[in-house]
Amino acid sequence: MDPFVDLIQLLRPKATAWGRLESSERWGFSFRKRDDLLFFWLARGECQLILPHAEPLHLKQDDLILLRASTPFTIASDADVQPRDVEDEVSRSGSNNLIVGNRERADVILHGGRFDFDTANEDLLTSMLPPLVHVAAEDTSSSRVRSLMQMNHDESEASGPGSAYIIARLMELILIEILRGESLRVGKEQIGLFAGLADSVTSRALAAMHSEPGRNWTVAELARLSMVSRSTFATRFQKRVGMGPIEYLQHWRMALAKDELRLGRRSIGEIALAVGFQASSAFSAAFTRAEGYSPKRFAEIARTAKDIDSA
Repeated sequence: MDPFVDLIQLLRPKATAWGRLESSERWGFSFRKRDDLLFFWLARGECQLILPHAEPLHLKQDDLILLRASTPFTIASDADVQPRDVEDEVSRSGSNNLIVGNRERADVILHGGRFDFDTANEDLLTSMLPPLVHVAAEDTSSSRVRSLMQMNHDESEASGPGSAYIIARLMELILIEILRGESLRVGKEQIGLFAGLADSVTSRALAAMHSEPGRNWTVAELARLSMVSRSTFATRFQKRVGMGPIEYLQHWRMALAKDELRLGRRSIGEIALAVGFQASSAFSAAFTRAEGYSPKRFAEIARTAKDIDSA
């Protein structure tokens, strides 16, 4: 199994709350702290991203940013404009599409939205993406992202039946391409799954654990697969992934269990066996210790949340 594919399948990214700004004047909108993963694509013009305690980031046409809204921030035509709260403006206008000035003469068009993830495992993404990812228009290393952005641009400029659906799916593909790109750009000091996958030693062990998560893996077995000594493997895995191999295995097993509990397709006993526990009681104890809820209670909460989302 490919651990990257496993991660995407668990996260189930979905682009939502799609919106658009068109402006022919000076403008600025402030965003509240929501801890959401937001995306912005500047289809026309220039603007600035203003984050606390940082120099404004100048954005140019066709720039794309992914931003974790862990602090309030502002996007504006310039740093001196007085911003308006975007949630208040959307509520007042009754639309996610905001117009400032004369729409026919708009020299700025900014698309934006939010990525939603399967809430059972959304925390898996937080540790892997930096707070801000900026894909500049001239970044030639992101040719696939650029191609998807061009398709997105063409669809938005000549919209037709199903355009909103197509644009949302394209944004999801763009997110996956950005995640792939981030996984290839990890530095020596970075830790986490992407860093582990970029390492020739730890990547073998990660692939093995993802291929057979229910197997009773030992550090010695994983070291042999990785073709290094036990001590070298354990040290390398801790340094690159940020936790020991067996701790990672347990963490991944719990992620798989949460996904199955949310889906409700298997019994707790079946889930326990699938993730390496011979007894439901042992699984329940490990799950409760890791998540703070029993598997049964977690499934009840997940089903309630799912019913609310689909209502």
